Amino acid sequence: MCHHCCIETVKKRMLSRRQFFGAAAATTAAIALAPSVEARSLTVTEAKPVDLTHELYPDFPTYFGEPQLTVTPAFTFAADGFNGNTWTLAEHTGTHMDAPLHFSEDGQSVAEVPIGHLVVPLSVIDIRDKAAGDPDAQVTPDDITAWKAQNGPLPDGGCVAMNSGWDAHVATAKFRNAGSDGTMHFPGFHLETAQMLMEESTTIGIGVDTLSLDYGPSGDFATHYAWLPTNRWGLEALANLGALPAAGATLIVGAPKVRAGTGGPCRVFALAA
Repeated sequence: MCHHCCIETVKKRMLSRRQFFGAAAATTAAIALAPSVEARSLTVTEAKPVDLTHELYPDFPTYFGEPQLTVTPAFTFAADGFNGNTWTLAEHTGTHMDAPLHFSEDGQSVAEVPIGHLVVPLSVIDIRDKAAGDPDAQVTPDDITAWKAQNGPLPDGGCVAMNSGWDAHVATAKFRNAGSDGTMHFPGFHLETAQMLMEESTTIGIGVDTLSLDYGPSGDFATHYAWLPTNRWGLEALANLGALPAAGATLIVGAPKVRAGTGGPCRVFALAA
């Protein structure tokens, strides 16, 4: 056998061995990874995503009554070959976050809220029966105590959300429910409840399906002023909380990362079994 042939034979054998061991290593890695990949897939596929976000449009009801969103076409497909709009909006419109900075001098901006505080366990407090009879109903410490009696302790670092059923009124004047004197009437969190959550739990966020963390007639925003300056956040105008269990869901808040923002419209959803 010539010298050249010997070299080519050795190369082929070496390549064959590399391919064998490479394939074996890949197979071993695949087997080793398979359980974790399968577990992640099962977790995702078994969880049901629930959208907690209202569609935002220019006439979406606002706390002050005036529209807070305009959408102006900047480019059109017919003229430019693509579509693009310019938005002008207030931070606190639609389904949105109140960042700590909203009611404090130096709290976290919406961009500074840690990412770990935006994916959290969700506890849903159902006050629909109470709110149906009294639009000024509030989540009270008794409601939290009753929830814990049924579901156990509040999870660490979670969000507690009020389900008053008010999201059903979003397309009507009842969402603001303003009287002849301009006073609005809708449910919210009682100040004592916010204080209880701060003192007895590590809850990081509260959420409501109405226009404000404070109930409609509030003139002092007591819950806002107690809650937000502690670098906790709030969510307002949530939707579809009635589709979630009282406990066990995971909340995901797609908050905008705007420097110095006091809040902003969010895409909020939950994963529930």
